[in-house]
Amino acid sequence: MAHKSGFVNIVGSPNVGKSTLMNKLVGEKLSIVTKKAQTTRHRILGIVNTDDHQVVFSDTPGVVNAAYKLHENMMSYVNSSLQDADVLLFITDTKETEMNHVETLAKIQKLEVPVICLINKMDLSDQKNMKKILDYWQAKLPNANVFPISALHGFNVDSVWECIMDNLPEGPAYFDKDAISDRPMRFFVSEIIREKIFIHCKKEIPYACQVEIEEYKVEPNITRIRALIIVERDSQKGIIIGKGGSMLKRLGREARIEIERFIEAKVFLETFVKVDKDWRASEGKLKKYGY
Repeated sequence: MAHKSGFVNIVGSPNVGKSTLMNKLVGEKLSIVTKKAQTTRHRILGIVNTDDHQVVFSDTPGVVNAAYKLHENMMSYVNSSLQDADVLLFITDTKETEMNHVETLAKIQKLEVPVICLINKMDLSDQKNMKKILDYWQAKLPNANVFPISALHGFNVDSVWECIMDNLPEGPAYFDKDAISDRPMRFFVSEIIREKIFIHCKKEIPYACQVEIEEYKVEPNITRIRALIIVERDSQKGIIIGKGGSMLKRLGREARIEIERFIEAKVFLETFVKVDKDWRASEGKLKKYGY
């Protein structure tokens, strides 16, 4: 049997379940997941290897109309994923009646590579409504394979896998066969901390935060990590720290537990907070933080 390999890129509106699907397909929590929109900011690769294939999944930020320079950078990840896909997974859900970014939908409609359209959260819809949704998206994307799925519960994900493998081109592996991502461990640690901020902080606070890992030191019996949480305002710094340091302690405690589970080692985590005014609007600062 010939070896198959390719980039299977996941795109869609914010909060439709892209990261949940990516984690389910890869079998590892690589993308952070919260109920808030625009949680994912980077393009994150998750690699699945067997002797016969290498599938390089790519999770992307939700498609948005740019309000900050950060959003423009996030959209550049989406556009690049449309250009280099061998198979495109376009994901929507049962609540979305029209993709919120018509330009991106128009690009998807013109793609020559195989497109698989996934209607997520099917467990939240009845059979009659689901048929209407399926017919709608099949009309919008007549050349696509359309599947109802539940990424959270794994329903119909096996059918998606079969469709991906049917459409994956033959070719050599792009990455080492033991790789699960192209990102370093520091990146995943910073994302775990940022996830906790999204879960526990409200309104604008999570969107104004960036996490930088200043130190990642592996010792025989413990991994020592020093993380810096960057915000845009002094008032945001106060909220992240909390009364008597309560919020920062909570974020650090929950992040440490998950980091230990992820790296399978004991962790000593220190967290600090710093103000970097209007970092989301500065091209130079965005490059500094890896966008």
